[in-house]
Amino acid sequence: MPIDENEFFKTSTLKICGDLDLKEALCDCLLYVRQFIPDALHMSIHLYHWDEGIVETVVHTNRPVCPGEPIKTIISQQGRELVARQRSLRIRRFDRYENYEVGRKVAAQLGLLDLAVVIFDLVLNKTMLGAWTIESAKPLTDDHVHLLSLLVKPCAIAVTNSMRYRELRRLQELITDDNRYLQEELRKVSGEEIVGADRGLREVMSQVYQVASLDTPVLVFGETGTGKEVVASAVHRLSPRRNGPFIKVNCGAIPATLLDSELFGYEKGAFTGAMTRKKGRIERAQGGTLFLDEIGELSAEAQVRLLRVLQEKEFDRVGGGETIKADVRIIAATHRDLAQMMREQRFRADLFFRLQIFPITLPPLRERKEDIPDLVTYFISKKAEEMKRRRIPTPTEDAMNRLLRYDWPGNIRELENTVERSMILDTGDQIFFWVIGALKQEKAMERRAEDGENGKEEPAPRELALDEVNKNYIRKILDQCHGRIEGEKGAARLMNINPSTLRKKMRKLGIARKTA
Repeated sequence: MPIDENEFFKTSTLKICGDLDLKEALCDCLLYVRQFIPDALHMSIHLYHWDEGIVETVVHTNRPVCPGEPIKTIISQQGRELVARQRSLRIRRFDRYENYEVGRKVAAQLGLLDLAVVIFDLVLNKTMLGAWTIESAKPLTDDHVHLLSLLVKPCAIAVTNSMRYRELRRLQELITDDNRYLQEELRKVSGEEIVGADRGLREVMSQVYQVASLDTPVLVFGETGTGKEVVASAVHRLSPRRNGPFIKVNCGAIPATLLDSELFGYEKGAFTGAMTRKKGRIERAQGGTLFLDEIGELSAEAQVRLLRVLQEKEFDRVGGGETIKADVRIIAATHRDLAQMMREQRFRADLFFRLQIFPITLPPLRERKEDIPDLVTYFISKKAEEMKRRRIPTPTEDAMNRLLRYDWPGNIRELENTVERSMILDTGDQIFFWVIGALKQEKAMERRAEDGENGKEEPAPRELALDEVNKNYIRKILDQCHGRIEGEKGAARLMNINPSTLRKKMRKLGIARKTA
């Protein structure tokens, strides 16, 4: 019975182009083709990677042999030259697959050496994509080969669609990963204010405005907790790169062995566990700003590679040979004395001078105490929202005076933690900051320990512990209220706390209730 070629072509094309899963499409096509060519056992699709000298078998219909993962086979130089010579020969036929020089290794991996094979080159828009092979128990007839040749172009279209779909999925995964990462970074830096920009940080902000519009590297100096990241974020937000990513790297928090891969990324197979290609922080920061916190902790190897980014504006992934252009602005920060580290040869001089083009030094909180009231107000409002408190408490006048007298060795970070701790202890409408007494006692104990080590015997002034300060305060209020706890003239109303809360504090501190 003669075969209707038009019907064969239409039905086969629908099957091979009807599913983006190329393996499922090829299996459906094979089942249909066997109705006309019973000897056809398997079909395979192979892609040529000319630059790498590799044939990638992306689909093979024998499921037990090829469960789904692509198989890459290196072609010998002789095989590559043979393919180049045979480009004009679009159909090749062999009675035994092992007689085909280019496909012998592939056939061996798939267990097809004893089968006959017909190879059709897949060409679309004058581009050589690869090959479509049909393996059979015995050599196919000329009529059968002619029938199959009708399907070469639909097969090439199906391969192209599948490749584009795979690439689209890969890019979607990358975009999803980047978006998740950048959203997390944005969440960390969004909403940060520069408290004190008009007072204690006026000179710093003047420098920020001067350098923000440029691409010049910035080096931020300051003690721990002075807000170096906030200033770096301000430089980014005021720069032409404001719509790009702001990527932070804490160089001191990443082990030296992992720092290279975190900064520069790595290629698949670069080391044990590198199952896929990963973009580094520098690549993620393309078009934006890279903030390197604690840059004094960089290893010597990472310093060399960072210098290349600054000077040549390029870098390589770990285990990769491709040079990537770096369109990033570098802002570094440290609490260390980099000049001294440079003299001790622990920090590269060329990197130091490249970063030191525009240094900004943040003053410690003890040198900008005029900003403490605004900082306290800001942190109280922030913590009240986090704690879901309906009323925003205010510090008493005595508490604010004690805050202003304290030296804040931990700077703004210590102040923020002190506000949070005090709001946990004081649940009323006022905050007393009794924790300052405990902090002063800790510092006094540290000084006494240091004096003891240095042989000094001068007695240090006595400092009250937090519980003792609270106990004295509650006793004083109770005396004023003649021991009354509840009511309009009770101690609880005067202290702006719930009577039951006051009773709990009294029991905890061992305060007996006095009656008038």
